[in-house]
Amino acid sequence: MAAFRFSLPLLLSLLCIHPFTEILVNSYEEDPTTKTMEDFSGYPIHEPPLPSNSLSVNKESSLSVNKESLQKQIDELSTFSDSPAPSVTRILYSEKDVMARRFVKNLMGLSGLSVREDAVGNIFGRWEGYEPELAAVLSGSHVDAIPYSGKYDGVVGVLGAIEAINVLKRSGFKPKKSLEVIMFTSEEPTRFGISCLGSRLLAGSEALVKALKQTVDNHNISFLDAARSAGYAKDQEDLTSVFLEEDSYSAFVELHIEQGPILEEESISIGIVTAIAAPASIKVEFKGNGGHAGAVLMPNRNDAGLAAAELALAVEKHVLDSGSIDTVGTVGIMELHPGAINSIPSKAHLQIDTRDIDESRRNIVIDKIRQSASTISENRGVQLSEFEIVNQDPPALSEDSVIKAMESASKELNLTHKKMISRAYHDSLFMARKSPMGMIFIPCYKGYSHKPEEYSSIEDIANGVRVLALTLAKLSLS
Repeated sequence: MAAFRFSLPLLLSLLCIHPFTEILVNSYEEDPTTKTMEDFSGYPIHEPPLPSNSLSVNKESSLSVNKESLQKQIDELSTFSDSPAPSVTRILYSEKDVMARRFVKNLMGLSGLSVREDAVGNIFGRWEGYEPELAAVLSGSHVDAIPYSGKYDGVVGVLGAIEAINVLKRSGFKPKKSLEVIMFTSEEPTRFGISCLGSRLLAGSEALVKALKQTVDNHNISFLDAARSAGYAKDQEDLTSVFLEEDSYSAFVELHIEQGPILEEESISIGIVTAIAAPASIKVEFKGNGGHAGAVLMPNRNDAGLAAAELALAVEKHVLDSGSIDTVGTVGIMELHPGAINSIPSKAHLQIDTRDIDESRRNIVIDKIRQSASTISENRGVQLSEFEIVNQDPPALSEDSVIKAMESASKELNLTHKKMISRAYHDSLFMARKSPMGMIFIPCYKGYSHKPEEYSSIEDIANGVRVLALTLAKLSLS
């Protein structure tokens, strides 16, 4: 078997051959898993399959997830938080973020991965394949958390990827292409207003490198100073060292909770993501005259707060007028100055998020929001002092080869699955610019996310990890 580069445990795990099970030669039918291995190796494997019930049992045991350990890891990581349980708050480069990073690096080391970090703190753990010169297969997500959120968003994709490596190692699998796990820096935009910061840089965003030199947080701490306080960007002003070289990875797969209710409502175990919606973020500011809430009569007011409120309603109208259920818009931030009950707002700041799987349709909504902001400014006698499109990203499509690997893995593990789109965006959106991409969704309770009630059962998580493990194996050998 050594000539084929496969160990006996590998064949046992992926072909589900059990030494104590009677082989039914006379009822032989071609097993899709056997065919997959024959295609990978280039040699026939003359072993008939087991009956379907034995195949299922053996597949379960050969790709077994240590559920207890994985749940403990998820629970322990949630304790690195700046808000009390059950909520999680973990902001980029904070003390709790640094502790979480140390925790993840330790788990990577315990799994036998070689660990490295780049200038902004993207963390990589590598399992070297027997043909290490080939482009590796990558999997992972993020562990930063917006204020008062839950403990599964992103975390399942990082700790689940590490456990997927452990699953493959326990099965005796030997990767051809190297397998890597990544923890992305700052998927959430909480501190610096930039989502997917680490993956955007990996994808080669020159504009972001330039912007980060002037970017500060709400406490006027610069991005570079914050990074250095956490041990990164030590002597570097130029962050282009983070950029990935072309063909660094042959595939990227991200495991994630759905953050929506579909899989749970339809009792489906696995979601296979075919596309990620195109996101855009807009900053708007109105300036008015302000004044005393009692002394200034209504006809004489130039109220920046009412201008902001009117624009928020206009966002809702334009999104609904698109005619598509896939078009969404949210005014997630609205700040009024001076913020006193007896003072007419003299300044209003809004941040708007709009998304769609159709880029042109989303861009039409953005144009309409801009037109409404100008009209509202004129009608209310306030100044439109800012209208900035912070980001306007295109959608991303999953690669057919990765979709097929995820589908095949789900079928071989006898797990119900369906193709779906992701209306939330993820680091996968930007990794798709550098390698073939795919995402695996698992159910979450009532679709809850970004709040303490966020929850996925360990059984659902384990199913996702097993599909990820088998998908990574297929992509490593392909």
